Amino acid sequence: MANMSKQPQATPIVSSAHLADGDSGWQLSELEYAMTMTYNAFSRWMMHCMKAVGHNDFNPLDVLVLHNVNHRGKEKRLADIAFMLNIEDTHTVNYALKKLIKAGLIDGRKLGKEMFYSTTPQGQEVCQAYRDVRRSCLLDTAGASERDYDEISQVARVLRRMSGLYDQASRSAASL
Repeated sequence: MANMSKQPQATPIVSSAHLADGDSGWQLSELEYAMTMTYNAFSRWMMHCMKAVGHNDFNPLDVLVLHNVNHRGKEKRLADIAFMLNIEDTHTVNYALKKLIKAGLIDGRKLGKEMFYSTTPQGQEVCQAYRDVRRSCLLDTAGASERDYDEISQVARVLRRMSGLYDQASRSAASL
């Protein structure tokens, strides 16, 4: 008699089984858990990368704001930064900007009623050093593991679409 054993079925990996009950919707719970793990790993990565370039006192939002201000070498307003990072609470972005100004990494200039922010030469150097650490610790490792960069790009597109779905669901929940 031939061995007719079945392949074990993959069990969804979720953090909150009560949100994954039933036949439909568990996939979103699985995605939410993966996003949570990824967010926390990415946050840790940003903080350790900044420490590696000599800045120990920055949280993940500070790092994101620094890189966003440095992006394309164009001055940005608080509203632009918050919009690009999809942050509703501009007070957190404003606090990060003040912290980065105090550290000498960005500068602000008033034009009319608006403040415009740009990286200082020191801020640009930190961004370049961060890029170098990123290349040696992250990209070289990803390249050595034969990552499929087309697949990574596809995942990014899916996550951007999911961002829109969660934003719409957030607006719906706010109206309840």
